[in-house]
Amino acid sequence: STRGYKILLMSKEHWENVFAVKSPQEVSWTQEGEPFSLGLIRTLNISKSTPIIDIGGGDSDLVDYLLKDGFIDITVLDISGAALSKAKERLEDKAAKVKWIESNITDFVPDRTFGLWHDRAAFHFLTEEAQIKKYSEIVSKNVTGEMIIGTFSKTGPLKCSGLPISQYDESTLAAVFEPSFELKSAINHIHTTPFGTTQDFIFCLLGSTAQRP
Repeated sequence: STRGYKILLMSKEHWENVFAVKSPQEVSWTQEGEPFSLGLIRTLNISKSTPIIDIGGGDSDLVDYLLKDGFIDITVLDISGAALSKAKERLEDKAAKVKWIESNITDFVPDRTFGLWHDRAAFHFLTEEAQIKKYSEIVSKNVTGEMIIGTFSKTGPLKCSGLPISQYDESTLAAVFEPSFELKSAINHIHTTPFGTTQDFIFCLLGSTAQRP
């Protein structure tokens, strides 16, 4: 729709500006130390050759830790080219070991499947039913293993970076991806921002039902 296209253009402009002018300590999503998601990924005990994609990874350092852990097939997708450039500069020569994709997630047409789909705080920016449905369709077709999704919870903020978001709890988040995925576990997490404030998250681990006999 024309409205959807305008929202997309506004969103891309917004994020390009954020990553062009702000340092990691000036944005709420920066995490000190190991990313919370890293612990969840380690519990899966998946093969180091598992194809992993980080949605909205931007200049997150999750990719740094995945490389340190020995994963060899990593893709990072983000709407902001500026964010991806920051990550590449930080990783230097190691950046060549990662596939970088600049795209809005709802425009993403994967040319392969992924064994692990990770999304911390990108999915919740989709506030229109058509966007959410499109996202669900993409993962249903292109994820053969697990999916880890973290969003603001029902007790979390109503906005992030000045933009409205969709809040979830484990049941409403799992329902978006049924019946292609089933909820395996859920955990509430309180993220402390660089400003000393807190944000309530819900992280869900979902498994593709297509992998079962």
